[in-house]
Amino acid sequence: MILLQLFWEYFKVGLFSVGGGMATIPFLYDLSDKTGWFTYAQLADMLAISESTPGPIGVNMATYVGFTIAKIPGAVIATLGLVAPSVIIILLIARILQQFRHNRHVEAAFYGLRPASTALIAAAGITVVKVSLLNLDAYHLSGQVLDLVRWKPCLLAVIVLIFTNFVKPTKKWHPIIFILLSAVVGVIFHF
Repeated sequence: MILLQLFWEYFKVGLFSVGGGMATIPFLYDLSDKTGWFTYAQLADMLAISESTPGPIGVNMATYVGFTIAKIPGAVIATLGLVAPSVIIILLIARILQQFRHNRHVEAAFYGLRPASTALIAAAGITVVKVSLLNLDAYHLSGQVLDLVRWKPCLLAVIVLIFTNFVKPTKKWHPIIFILLSAVVGVIFHF
């Protein structure tokens, strides 16, 4: 039963997350609320790991959650659930798109998907910032503005921003170096 639920939930995520892996994040937050399979903090960790490993973000995250819930069968089923809508839609579109490629309604539909994808990705980015850089729970408990910000991750984000954009020798470093160094700093300073 859990495998069927994994497939169905990730099928819905794959069906409606137009715009790539980052567009899946709002759906994954909803999935977290609905199923309790993972917390927001775990989702932020999954996102960080998925960003730093080869492969599509959404697929990596589906595989991870599926494995966490039901081991290897869960990983396979969740991943298949996520990619199945894309495969089905691409097969259907490939058959009929050539006939309607220059139809103004088809072009308008694709044009309309662009801002929707952008909005989903922006919403995902805002949510990731809230989870990783802000501490809303502590702020709500104390009411102190200083408790709102997670200072260590913010400081790390500023340092990485400076070294990747403004320090000439490090601007050319491969992103994996910054990811690995950030992981080491996170382990050393416990955040």
